[in-house]
Amino acid sequence: MYTASKERYTTMEYDHCGNSGLMLPKVSLGLWHNFGDTANFENMRKLCFTAFDSGITQFDLANNYGPEPGSAEKNFGRILKEDLGVYRDELIITTKAGYEMWDGPYGNWGSRKYLLASLDQSLKRMGLDYVDIFYHHRMDPDTPLEETMGALASAVQSGKAIYVGLSNYDGETLKKATAILKDLHCPFVINQNRYSIFDRTVEKNGLKKTTAELQKGLITFSPLAQGQLTDRYLHGIPEDSRIRTDGRFLKESTLDEHRLDQIRKLNELAAQRGEKLADMALAWLLQQKEVTSVLIGASKTQQILDNIKAISSAPFSEEELKLIDEISLN
Repeated sequence: MYTASKERYTTMEYDHCGNSGLMLPKVSLGLWHNFGDTANFENMRKLCFTAFDSGITQFDLANNYGPEPGSAEKNFGRILKEDLGVYRDELIITTKAGYEMWDGPYGNWGSRKYLLASLDQSLKRMGLDYVDIFYHHRMDPDTPLEETMGALASAVQSGKAIYVGLSNYDGETLKKATAILKDLHCPFVINQNRYSIFDRTVEKNGLKKTTAELQKGLITFSPLAQGQLTDRYLHGIPEDSRIRTDGRFLKESTLDEHRLDQIRKLNELAAQRGEKLADMALAWLLQQKEVTSVLIGASKTQQILDNIKAISSAPFSEEELKLIDEISLN
């Protein structure tokens, strides 16, 4: 039987999620990869235990995380039932709906029918009465925004979610959604978006700026650009890398000579700071005032322990920040 470390809150730092009362750990654990039915269950347990023992209280899921879709929630639900469930009131458990989950016209996008049915399924898979944050996973160009936001509000009103969030939205749509949710008195507190040294989409589409203006939280995923911002690809592509074994999210064509040169230069800068490249990439995000928390993924417990070190990284100088931009944006 798992017993959490009594020292779990001594090293992690927590920030308020926008102007809400909710505090989130600066580093959170995402279950996008390595928690599906193709992964080892005992390793999943160890990853969750290591995270919680290190003060990571937020575990981020979605209905379609797997493979197969739904299996990450199912496996996490088993971990809750057998081990972590006794600490439920110390956990922030989040899930999402917005991508294809089941066949037919009601298993995708942002209709009220889909979102509320999906939430019920997610709760059943995890064995929960409620989630702490329920996200709409992506913008839906064909469903009225009022309908999608109304479904999120209903999730809270029904007691099946405490807060709501938006994922993969842009700044303009975020403003419209926020206004609707405010009128509905719905506790919308956070945005979840891809963001890294190599992916600046939230800077270009107004999301980052708008998040700050509206005083909402921002949690970032893929902070290491699917492993590009690590030392894994400094000398080419290993045969056991995700590119070779999966290839759905990071394509071999991405790692051309220009990108490899960028990685090497960023690695040199990290070495000058006395850090690994991954540490620097995470610290770059954590030291931005708009970012509440950074979502990490892990296949080994040591990766979690290593990633947490970024919290205590030295501040960046103006020269270092300028050099990071020069390397990564050119």
